[in-house]
Amino acid sequence: MFEIIKPGTKIDFLSYTKYYFTVSIILTVLCFGILLSKGFNYGIDFAGGTVIQAHFEKDPNLDEIRKAINSAGIGDAVIQNFGDGDDVLIRLEKLDKNLDVISKDIQNALVQAFDSEKVEIVRIEQVGPQVGEQLKTKALYAVFYALIGMLIYIALRFRLIYAVGAVAALAHDVIITLGVLSITGKEIDLTIVAAILTIVGYSINDTVIVFDRVRENLKAEGGSSLSVKDVLNRSLNETLTRTVITSGTTLFAVIALYFFGGEVINGFAFTLLIGIGFGTYSSVCVAAAIVYLLMAKKETKAIA
Repeated sequence: MFEIIKPGTKIDFLSYTKYYFTVSIILTVLCFGILLSKGFNYGIDFAGGTVIQAHFEKDPNLDEIRKAINSAGIGDAVIQNFGDGDDVLIRLEKLDKNLDVISKDIQNALVQAFDSEKVEIVRIEQVGPQVGEQLKTKALYAVFYALIGMLIYIALRFRLIYAVGAVAALAHDVIITLGVLSITGKEIDLTIVAAILTIVGYSINDTVIVFDRVRENLKAEGGSSLSVKDVLNRSLNETLTRTVITSGTTLFAVIALYFFGGEVINGFAFTLLIGIGFGTYSSVCVAAAIVYLLMAKKETKAIA
């Protein structure tokens, strides 16, 4: 196996536990406070709005459509291909205008921009705030149930101590990521919810790899004089190359999506970028540190 970190590396991660906790607690409390005070910039999926499907004679350029709508003063729009390449879905924030008026304004703007092509408005509909509230509730439940599911899985697969560390790290990643989304004013829609759930799955996968090595080493060193701290540090060092390679290659792909994936996928890529970065940090510095403190406390009680 290709080793970025030399075999035999002995980084004493757990000697800096108090610094990890200080940084993580400050960031988590700060982000949680921002979430309570500022909230989110909800997109059409959650706040309601207008959805328009337009049909073109040939595949249109989405950037040109966006410029046409912006120049017409209709409002900010989320534009994406829909179905065949010549169909486009346009999402607008909720407008006070009549649907027929909105349809005509959109069609006129597109006809002027694509004067040599035929543009047809296939359908237009509004997403009400009641549907948006239902989606908000379901999105929160999805994230909550994912965390509970991870807690149960880790507790059954390993031990409850590991589950506490893993879920605390996951909650840490989710809160900080949501806080950054709130600070930057990124629009929250269903793709962002999908990104959050992806972060939960990615982060727990990284944490499970570390915990699996910890369990193996604890069994192997059961009768030795090595302390819990020594075994955990050894496990973290042994999985460090895998963590760096996996997270590094994933981040390269996400960075490419962020810069070159287009506006529609920009929020999704940005969320993954923040979440995977903090997820990698929390697997090594938060989850393992919590397990270390709980094990050390249990070990002390056993001796006493």
